[in-house]
Formats: sequence, C-alpha cells, structure tokens
Amino acid sequence: MIGLFKAIRDFDLQQETPFRAFAELCIARQILTAIKSANRQKHQPLNSSVSLDAPAYGEDDATSLADNIKSPPLATDPAELVISAEEIEALRDSMNRNLTELEGEVLALYIDGKSYEEIAGALGNHVKSIDNALQRIKRKIHRHILQRDIID
Repeated sequence: MIGLFKAIRDFDLQQETPFRAFAELCIARQILTAIKSANRQKHQPLNSSVSLDAPAYGEDDATSLADNIKSPPLATDPAELVISAEEIEALRDSMNRNLTELEGEVLALYIDGKSYEEIAGALGNHVKSIDNALQRIKRKIHRHILQRDIID
C-alpha cells in the first residue's frame, strides 16, 4: 500500500510512462526495501534491549534493574591511589616525549570536547589531518599501554 501511495503521489503526467507500469515499479521497490530493512541486523540490540527502569523481578517489584547494578568502587586504598597517580604521570611523560606539537595541540583540544571541525578551524588544518593526528595519538597511547603491561 505504501508503494501504491508513493506511486500516486509521485506520478508525473508529463512523462510518457503509463501509470500501471510506474505503480508496479514503485510497489516492487517498496517491497524490496521492506525486506531489506527487516533482514538488517543493525538495530537488533536496540530492539531487543531491556530498559534499566523496568521492574527487576516482576510487575509488582519496586526495585528496577538499575538498582541492582553495582558501580565499581572508587579507589580508597592509598596504595591504589599512588599507583594510579604514577600511571597517569607515566602516560603524561610518554605523551610529552612522543607527541609532535600538532598532536599535542589536537589532543588538548580533543580532551576539551571539541569536534574535529572545531579543532581544524582552531589550528588552521583540514579535518582529515586532525583525524590522522588523532589516529597517531591513539596508536602511541596503545603502544605506551602495551609497553607498560610488558614491564609490569
């Protein structure tokens, strides 16, 4: 029916195509589009997900699923806090040594929440060069983490 409606809506009397042929084509294409959309798995996680606000154990239960999810505890152990601070400092040192001036500026702006376009405008570069710089930064951070894991 949607295909027929679109055929009626879009039919042009100025064209020499008969309405029947145009309508058949519109209907066939609409059917194919519907089949392709139904077979797509792209939105399956969204369609099969469960709300965190849903009752955890049934309709009459007052607790939600979100109430049952425990957040990870914050580091309160002084030793963990020191180790965490040392890891952050080691990452900063590594980035100061290994990042180029452009990469450092891009990283600072990216951490501030700027988009690729905003960073490109601020630095006077193309968006693609900003993307390339961020990819290099990610590789360097990944390399640092791998080296740290090997040492530990």
